[in-house]
Amino acid sequence: MTTSADDSSQPAHPTHLGNPGRPGPSAPGIEPFRIDIAESELDDLRDRLDRIRWPDELPRVGWDRGVPVGHLRELVDHWRHRYDWRAAEARLNAWPQFTTTVDGATVHFAHIRSPEPDATPLIVTHGWPGSIAEFTRIAGPLCDPRAHGGDPADAFHLVLPHIPGFGFSGPTRETGWEYQRVAAAFAVLMDRLGYARYGTQGGDWGAAISRELGRIHPERVIGVHLNLLPGGDATREPDPDELAALSPAERDRTHASYARHRAWLRDRQGYADLQSTRPQTLAYGLTDSPVGQLAWIAEKFHEWSDTRERPGGAIDRDLLLTNVMLYWLTRTAGSSARIYYERAHADYRGAPPEPSTTPTALAVFPEDNFIPLRHIAERTNRIVRWTEFDRGGHFAALEEPDLLVADVRAFFRELRGR
Repeated sequence: MTTSADDSSQPAHPTHLGNPGRPGPSAPGIEPFRIDIAESELDDLRDRLDRIRWPDELPRVGWDRGVPVGHLRELVDHWRHRYDWRAAEARLNAWPQFTTTVDGATVHFAHIRSPEPDATPLIVTHGWPGSIAEFTRIAGPLCDPRAHGGDPADAFHLVLPHIPGFGFSGPTRETGWEYQRVAAAFAVLMDRLGYARYGTQGGDWGAAISRELGRIHPERVIGVHLNLLPGGDATREPDPDELAALSPAERDRTHASYARHRAWLRDRQGYADLQSTRPQTLAYGLTDSPVGQLAWIAEKFHEWSDTRERPGGAIDRDLLLTNVMLYWLTRTAGSSARIYYERAHADYRGAPPEPSTTPTALAVFPEDNFIPLRHIAERTNRIVRWTEFDRGGHFAALEEPDLLVADVRAFFRELRGR
């Protein structure tokens, strides 16, 4: 891998995407960035939302065949008439943001320094269909616990990057940006920011990237905190010998894990198969239709979250729409999907994860897509903390920010020996 602090061959961001803003850190190759979307982009969106062609729908099928028309109509009406992008833009711009070029790709990130000088550096990575907007509800408590009723010793300096190909880190301009390459790029980013030792946190693709950072740099990564464990569930039917070695509770959990995995392959794998094989074809529809982009993402935010006590939706609709806007305005539906293609066509496809020796914590939220199994996780991870919650799903930072923040704090507190 080659790294570059300045690559004049790379085209600049279009002016409607963002302009340099607040001063940045005194590090080579890092430029300040401020989101500043042109009003013409918002006018174009409003015009498209006023000219929707709605599909038909079978009666009484609910969510079984995709997003119900009624659900999407309500979201679109809110998007068109009540959602305020400028307010969301201002909230995001309250975070100091920057860009740098690593291995030929633009990396956009927020860098939020804690007021506590001895804070622990922590890089937090989103997944698909997420963005740094996912961290709106956890950034303050993690960065400034004193201001949120916490112990100032639990403070973090936060680095919140967009994965190359996503949001303002997109689009990518060459092939090969799978999660291992992203992890290597983020290691360069943390080095440029002057962080010799730091922690990582993530879910979804962010979990794979965070774990890989700890695996390849155990001398630098203090600990890895995950709210999803790649490869930690039962992907094949457990054999009797394997089950015999487990406790009754773990046997039951293993059966449940395999059942959820089979259900996933039967009913929910389609989006990943498409993004793993034909992301370019998909990109035309999602880049041209805001309602198509909304439906593609809103389905996942509903189905992957814990709606047992919130059937109308577990995630604030304005935060959902801000997340969608970061795909729509940057035209990165296709480039964000490429990480699936690159992973599916990588040399290591299907191989078990390489062992990691870095201390690792897993926060288990019951309505996430998979049920992790500790006896599998410990084969390739140094698990030192395992917390199971009674509520929450895939988007922990948005659904249960207090639980996630408390677990992150507790894990790194344990590592500090306090």
